[in-house]
This record gives sequence, structure tokens and C-alpha cells, in this order.
Amino acid sequence: MSLLFTPFSLGPVELPNRIVVSPMCQYSANDGAAGDWHLQHLMQYGYCGAGLVMVEATGVERRGRITHGCLGLYSDDCETALARTMSAVRRVSGSTRFGIQLAHAGRKASASIPWIRGGAPLGKGEDPWETVAPSPVPFGPGWHTPEELDEKGMERIVEAFVEAARRAARAGFDVVEVHAAHGYLLHEFLSPLSNFRQGPFGGSLENRMRFPLQVAKAVRAAVPREVVVGARITGTDWGDKGFTPEDAVVFAGRLKEIGLKYVCVSSGGILPSIRVPSSPGYNVPLAAKVKKATGIAVRAVGMIVTPDQAEEIVASESADLVCMARAFLDNPRWVWHAAEALGADAHYPRQYERARRSSWPGAELVRPRRP
Repeated sequence: MSLLFTPFSLGPVELPNRIVVSPMCQYSANDGAAGDWHLQHLMQYGYCGAGLVMVEATGVERRGRITHGCLGLYSDDCETALARTMSAVRRVSGSTRFGIQLAHAGRKASASIPWIRGGAPLGKGEDPWETVAPSPVPFGPGWHTPEELDEKGMERIVEAFVEAARRAARAGFDVVEVHAAHGYLLHEFLSPLSNFRQGPFGGSLENRMRFPLQVAKAVRAAVPREVVVGARITGTDWGDKGFTPEDAVVFAGRLKEIGLKYVCVSSGGILPSIRVPSSPGYNVPLAAKVKKATGIAVRAVGMIVTPDQAEEIVASESADLVCMARAFLDNPRWVWHAAEALGADAHYPRQYERARRSSWPGAELVRPRRP
């Protein structure tokens, strides 16, 4: 029996299987509002059979977006557009549940769309905006020098996360995820490679965690109990004197204490000069460490590609859930094919039933059985 295809209770939310579609930036919004691209993008994952589909990193304020094209949830227009999109997506989905990742890009904001100038910081003629961070230190050479957040600014951002979480709950999301990884604002507070503050929000790990924990606690309090709140965290900065796996264990434990139900353990992104590994499952040992030490539900992510690999991660108890991004961009039918490979069942729309292996001889040609 495939463990990957067994149900999993994420607090009050029951997932039909352990497969998660990762939040993936699409850089295709209009002042934060979802449009036709998001409708088709999320529609295909809505009926793909995954247990949970996470909507991309969504800015809690305009200047919290990475690019002008990033999704946001900071206005009535943003909320209306996303609610309309998700209403359509739910009409074609089976038992798949839906979550959204709330984010603030911090000093990595005010960047170009990747396919226009490779994600470089916006120039003077490209409508750049002032970025913010725990310390007035640019992300890298050529990047904007951010404004150092004072406590009033931090209070504003906490309230922005709260308001975005309320909008997400009204839009019907089952899961709200606080983004505290990949070198964005909350991770910038956590990492000693980007946080050079003195006082209550810098220095020791306890101090560096203070603001991210304030945000997470406020988000948890802002939404109904039936909405699951979790976080994406970094398992390591992969750099000397940076955030460590041991720090990740402490942070995850504190998130659990304030009521978060899971963490997704990613890594890297704090400095452009640090090379992050890209071998299959490179974050899985980090996820396993957090899971073993804290007991919080853990999602693994990072170069998870094949059904056998995903099955082994769950079967070895390295993680409770597996999260894939580019594997789904490459093949939105990944769940259906994994179910065939592992001898499990997955949700198919009736309109596509005749493409099942049991119904279509051509399946043997396009997806041969394993030896």
C-alpha cells in the first residue's frame, strides 16, 4: 500500500493524500490582482488530484511584492479577483484542499520580472519602490539599499499580514502559510547574515525570532480555528555564521507552541553569493531533523521529482508531506501517473477518465510500467 496516497490530518483540515503543489510565483498579476493566467494555472492543479494546492507567494502590501507582476492580497480588488478565481477552481476540484502563502519580500523586493531582466533590481525608469529590511544592507551588489524598519514599520507589517490573512479566510482558503524563508523579510530577521540590529530584534536567536513570531502569532489569531496556519521556514542558510538546522528546530518548536500546525522546510536564498545544493531531495535531511526534534507536521520540498522518491520520503518518516513545484510545471498530471506507478487511486475528472491506464492502451506507450 502506498503511504504517499494515504490521508493526512493537518489540524482540522483533512487532506486526501500527502502530495502538495508548491507555491510558485507566476509574475502575472495586475497590481496584485489575479487574472486569466491565474485562472488557467490554478484550474489545472485544482483537478490534478493533489492533497493540497498552495497559491504562490502573495504580497501583504504593495511594497512587499517581489515584482510589479506578483500576486497580492492588500486591497479589495485583490481579494475580489482571487476569490472569483478560487470559486471557479473549486468547482472542478475533488477533495483537494487549497492554501495561500502570505509573504513580504523585504530587501529582495522592487525587482524585475525574471523573463524581462532576469530578476535584477528595478532601475530608475522601471517604477522602483523603497524596500524595507531589518538592517539597511542591500541583498547584493547593485541592489537597492533598504530602509531599516523601526517598530512603527514593523507594526504596520504585522497588521498587513493580519489583514491579508483575513482576506484569505474570506476567500475560502483552508490553509494560510506565513513565508519565513528564501531570503524574504521574515527570514531576513531570522538570519545573522542579514540582521545586524541591536536591541530586542537583533543579536541572539531569541531576539531574531521575535518579529517573525509576532507575525505568525497575529496571523493565527486573525483567522478562524478551522483555517490551518503553517509556515515555510529555512532549514539552513548554507553559509558560515548563518541560520542553522539547530536554529530551525528552535524556531519550528516556537511556531508549534503558538498554534501553527506545520512547517515546510526549505533553505537558502539569504545571499546571492551562497551556492545552494540542488541534488535530489537536498532539503529532506533538514525536514527530518525538524520533524524528529519537534513533532510538528513537516513538509519536505526541493528536487522531489519521482513517485518512488516521494514515497520513500513519507515511508521513512522523514516528512509527513511532500511538496513539488517544477515537477508540476513539467507535468500537471504528476499525481495521476504517480498513482498508477504506486498502485494507488487518485481523483480524475470524469471527462478524463478514458485516459486512465485501465481504459487506454496508449498509456503503455507514453508511460511504460516500471521494471
